[in-house]
Amino acid sequence: MAKNNYLFEKRQKDIAKKKKQDEKRQKKLNKAANPGEENAENTEESAENPEITDKKTDDI
Repeated sequence: MAKNNYLFEKRQKDIAKKKKQDEKRQKKLNKAANPGEENAENTEESAENPEITDKKTDDI
């Protein structure tokens, strides 16, 4: 029977965790540098999908 390589799995998990943290850090830095740009993207998404907001009002 093959032996489990827990150190490899742990290293891969740590690498993924660091990558995710770095992406979050970059996103925060970009958001701080360009505060209006992030809001523009959100309004574009809601304009493209108006039926999402319509469904919420239909349920009431």
